Amino acid sequence: MKAEDLRLRTRKFAIRIMKMVESLPTTRSANVVANQILRSATSVGANYRAASRARSQKDFISKIGLVEEECDETLYWLELIAESEMISPDLLKDLIREANELTAIFVASGRTAKERLHQPK
Repeated sequence: MKAEDLRLRTRKFAIRIMKMVESLPTTRSANVVANQILRSATSVGANYRAASRARSQKDFISKIGLVEEECDETLYWLELIAESEMISPDLLKDLIREANELTAIFVASGRTAKERLHQPK
């Protein structure tokens, strides 16, 4: 997948999360979860964008690690929303799938970057 395609995909993911948050109930616990998932989901794209402009391989590895963490955290909040039934788990399946796929992409990207860093030149 090209970097520009992934930047677009992470932006669309953040927008989908933003829209999903608007459908959460207005309870104390839902408000806390809403704030957390908004922060982590929007950080995925922002940090990926920063990683794309890394100044070195080590800088990229560091930044892509943040992307991976934020994506995995977003997945955690989605699972919590589903398990608590704040939103029907059936309605969250696509978002959870996308969060899993993005996490896998960023894990693989970080792993590849680490391998390249340690290859003899």
